[in-house]
Amino acid sequence: KLCEGILNILEKDTKTSCQVACLEALRILSRDKKVLVPVTTKRNMQILMKLAKLDTVEDPLERVSEYPVIVEALKCLCNIIFNSSVAQKLSLELNLAAMLCNLLQKCKEQQLADDIKCFDLRLLFLLSLLHTDIRAQLRQELQGVQVLTEALESSLSVRWTEEYKAAEDRDRPPLSLQETDCAIEALKALFNVTLDSWNVHSKNESHQFRYMAAILRHCLLTTGPTEEKTEELH
Repeated sequence: KLCEGILNILEKDTKTSCQVACLEALRILSRDKKVLVPVTTKRNMQILMKLAKLDTVEDPLERVSEYPVIVEALKCLCNIIFNSSVAQKLSLELNLAAMLCNLLQKCKEQQLADDIKCFDLRLLFLLSLLHTDIRAQLRQELQGVQVLTEALESSLSVRWTEEYKAAEDRDRPPLSLQETDCAIEALKALFNVTLDSWNVHSKNESHQFRYMAAILRHCLLTTGPTEEKTEELH
């Protein structure tokens, strides 16, 4: 009942601070699988997707004041999808992976959207891990390898000297914690999406995998903010 009450409030146009507080409470509650059973419905998923700006294809992420709401809504979706097989099935029906790829593209246009990008990538990782049909959809329909590789390239701030050769800068400072976390989430999602890619047939696929290999090499030469984070990145 508490979760339903929170979702009813979130469905209405309330203040940003109220939305964030409600989403934080829902995020904590959504760690309990028993609590999720009655609230994991198509309607409730759509409420969270709307708050995460996953229901709008063309609207850019212009209002920075809305970013905390988007991040918290994505965190809630991560918990719900991880803990609920019903939510995993609804994700395919609601075309969640396509919407996440679209939101990821919007993040490229905004400098302050790194938190959104990170939890978008985490959700793509979870979907590709837990639902084989979504993994296939990402690979075949949504150009998931390209989208995720570009997200990884952006997180690592790769500079190119040749088509498949990244610039090596020994004096480059370590990645920030946020950049490292984004790169790690992109790598995890890429692993899932390319898991069954033993046979590369097309010229475009060949290019994509050579491009990815160059970025992965660059990643191995990159350090994170701490030794533990560097190890996790590698």
